[in-house]
Formats: sequence, structure tokens, C-alpha cells
Amino acid sequence: MPLVQGPHLDLLLEAIATEGRGQRALLDGDERGARTAMRDAAQLYRESWEVAPPASFGRLIGMLKAAVIAGDASAEATYARVEIPADAQSAPASYARAIVALVQRDDATAAADAAGMRNGSPAFERAADAIVALAAHDAPRYAAAVSAIVADFEQRDEHLTGVPIADTALMLERFAQARGIAARPASALLPR
Repeated sequence: MPLVQGPHLDLLLEAIATEGRGQRALLDGDERGARTAMRDAAQLYRESWEVAPPASFGRLIGMLKAAVIAGDASAEATYARVEIPADAQSAPASYARAIVALVQRDDATAAADAAGMRNGSPAFERAADAIVALAAHDAPRYAAAVSAIVADFEQRDEHLTGVPIADTALMLERFAQARGIAARPASALLPR
């Protein structure tokens, strides 16, 4: 899908490239470099949103994912919670709310919001499955869900073009680690 033209686009493209560099650093074992790049990417996603808030919430999701991967998304979660209208019922709005709930350790709300992600999109369905499993602290279900997410990323060639590699899986892994769930699938797209 082509990116929508507008005043936010340069910032969005810079955020995507910066996130890609952060993920590459993470895969290379450079945790410090990865955290710095992901923190920068989160800020660029936020700036892109502030220049032109969209009808969709993809840039807020990008901001949240990058901040979670960077290691601390508390400020971004607070910001996103204010920015998402309470009556927003789209799958992306539900996804953003579910991430906010996971950051804020409100697993019941995360699971409830994941239900709103189920719109027939395989990517949203897989992410919803993983979020529900994380919220329930169900390691086997989480392992199956994140393995499906990684398999989907492995089938794409985006990781060769400089865009984010497996941001959903990397974000979910941060949440899993914080919950003591050690179920990481083996993949060249995830740190060893």
C-alpha cells in the first residue's frame, strides 16, 4: 500500500529508516545502539503524528512499538492514550490501546482490546493472539502466536530494503521478557 502524501511523510520515512537501523543494531548484538535508534524512531513517529494526525493510528502504533523495543514506553503510552479517541473502534485503534495496556501492565484491558483487533486481517489476528496469550501469561500459546508472526516476516523481503524487520515480534518479545515468558522462536530476524 503506498504511503499517503502529506506534511508528515518525510518524518514518517525517517522514522521507518531509523527503526530499521535500530533493529539491525539489535540483531548485531548492539543493545545500546538499538535502544538509541529506537528511541529516536519513536520520537520521529510522534512528530509525524503531531504534524498531521491521521484517521488511522499506524504512526502511533509505530511510536509505541519503537519505544517498547527501546526499553521504556511509559511516556509514549501516556501520550497515545490521550490521542486515541474513546469512541475509535478500528482494529488499529484497538491495537494501539492494547499496546498501551500492556505497557501499563493492565493485562485484562490488553486482552479486551485485542478482541477489537480481530477484523479479518491475518497480521492483526496473529498480533491479537499473541497479546491475549501474553495477557494470560500462557507461554505455549504465546510461543505459537509469535512463531506465526515471525514466519510471516520471514516470508517477506522487507528486511532487505531497510524498513523495519520484525517490529511486532521484537515488541512482543520485550513484553514476554518482562512477564518471565521465555518462548522466543529461532529466527534470523530476532536476536539470539
